[in-house]
Amino acid sequence: MAASLTPQGLVPREALAEPVNILLVDDQPSRLLTYRTILGDLNENLVDASSGTEALKLLMVHDFALILLDVNMPGLDGFETANLIHQHPRFEKTPIIFITAINLSDLDRMRGYRLGAFDYVMVPIIPEILRSKVISLAELYRKRRELEAVNRHLASANAALVAEKSRELGLLNESLHRANVELEARNAQLQTEIGERLRIEARLIDQDQRKDQFLAMLAHELRNPLASLVNAVNVFTLAAAEDHPMHGAMSRQLSLLVRLIDDLLDVARIGRGQLTIRQQPTTLNAIIDSAIETISPMLNAGPHVLNVQRSIIDIPLRADPTRISQVFANLISNAVKYSDPGSVIDVLVGAGTDLVDVAVVDHGVGLAPEQREWIFELFAQVDTTLERTRGGLGIGLTLARHIVELHAGQLVVHSDGLGRGTRFTVRLPRPVEKLAVPQQAPAVMRGTQQPCRALVVDDNADAADSLAMILQLLGHQTQCVSDPYKVVDAVDAFQPQVVFLDIGMPGLSGYDVARLLRENPASQKTTLVALTGWGQPEDRRRTEEAGFNHHIVKPADLDVLRQICEAVAREDANAVAQLESVSRMIDTSDTDAEDS
Repeated sequence: MAASLTPQGLVPREALAEPVNILLVDDQPSRLLTYRTILGDLNENLVDASSGTEALKLLMVHDFALILLDVNMPGLDGFETANLIHQHPRFEKTPIIFITAINLSDLDRMRGYRLGAFDYVMVPIIPEILRSKVISLAELYRKRRELEAVNRHLASANAALVAEKSRELGLLNESLHRANVELEARNAQLQTEIGERLRIEARLIDQDQRKDQFLAMLAHELRNPLASLVNAVNVFTLAAAEDHPMHGAMSRQLSLLVRLIDDLLDVARIGRGQLTIRQQPTTLNAIIDSAIETISPMLNAGPHVLNVQRSIIDIPLRADPTRISQVFANLISNAVKYSDPGSVIDVLVGAGTDLVDVAVVDHGVGLAPEQREWIFELFAQVDTTLERTRGGLGIGLTLARHIVELHAGQLVVHSDGLGRGTRFTVRLPRPVEKLAVPQQAPAVMRGTQQPCRALVVDDNADAADSLAMILQLLGHQTQCVSDPYKVVDAVDAFQPQVVFLDIGMPGLSGYDVARLLRENPASQKTTLVALTGWGQPEDRRRTEEAGFNHHIVKPADLDVLRQICEAVAREDANAVAQLESVSRMIDTSDTDAEDS
């Protein structure tokens, strides 16, 4: 036996080494004899019980170091007996070894462990295993008694020590009490301040999230009426015998509205960390030309002189052409807003080995040193006086810097001071590998010689009718359906080759309608085009899973509509290739769409 922990003067070692009581519970006398045979030479007190009831009676008279308990007994079985034993405070920690002759399920084992089982021993019993378990538990019982004796001695010594030190502790506690009172007062004041700050912070975070959600939902909801307006302008343009000057004005203002909505969506994306880019091979000149085309109405309204100094050799880039074009358009637009009419705006291109620099330089109001620090913050505007206000939401520079940083680039600003102009420089990495830049597709001619049947499904009657009129002016046969529950019947009757299907409809969404059409044998091969205000990758994935062939973000581009219908109408070998080209065009042109 290990050395005793008992200090001198306590219970003698011999008393602690006395045999311990072990309770053997089994309804079979032969089993009890087996237990005694295996454990007899341990020199412990072995006490027999032939039932659970007899075991409970013995426990009320004696203390036992451990209990060997048969699981399957008549009357009270082993589990029930163990439960009753451990319900008594004196025996709640008495270890129990269950003896069983049958294989127990995991649930039975878990039940036993919940009732306080220490271990299980299977019949036939391996003597060495049972002896080792009993020896260990008996030794633990002796150690526990020894520790209890030590604890009693320590408790007595501790009581004396407490009495001796009580006076000193009383004085110390009084001093600490005074200090604690002062600290509690200070902590209460600090907690009040912290609580108020946390409430203010939580309120600000909640308001910021609500703002992002509101902007995203507002921009999405604005796309529905905007789609009808764009469709109406396209109808006037296609139906007019000659171009009317007001058509151009309306198209420019609608384009400006679309751009403002896209900026709102981008702000919401930035707030949620969801602004994405789609990098592909392109060229710097193509990006700059796209930006100039976008901003040309504002340049002409000034009028302003745009001086573009390009590189002699076009510079290939791996970038999102739509997004980088948006950056340059925002920078040129910013230069127009803060420059006097008639002034010159320079776009300067410089190329190094690893980087390409594009600077947009104006000669307008300039920036003070402190303004250069916050000019890229959201909703920041340098000059908001009425005489210089030219529109905008104060988010263009924020978007520009974020987009450039997503391309592993930099957007920096320099100004010599107020009234001395501003220089914004975009630095983008040049690709290491040689890029295969895709050639620009030729312009699509107006009109078509191959009409197709198109079904337009939208609960917004204005949007449906205006889109149908566009398709009719392009030479196609159309029908409109405003009730999503009538689409399948309309398809069976009209047999369209293409269905333009709005996603957000009451009762039955466009996703549900698309699945119904794909289950209908008559429309399994019909081209389905999703019309929606959402255009993030997740939205495109959902439309693809629902069975759509194309995903168009409202308002729909006229050329995209024309190409889809013409590709559907053709049945020659080039139809598939053209459909893939249209899909690529949609994917690269609608990156400004947003999810909720």
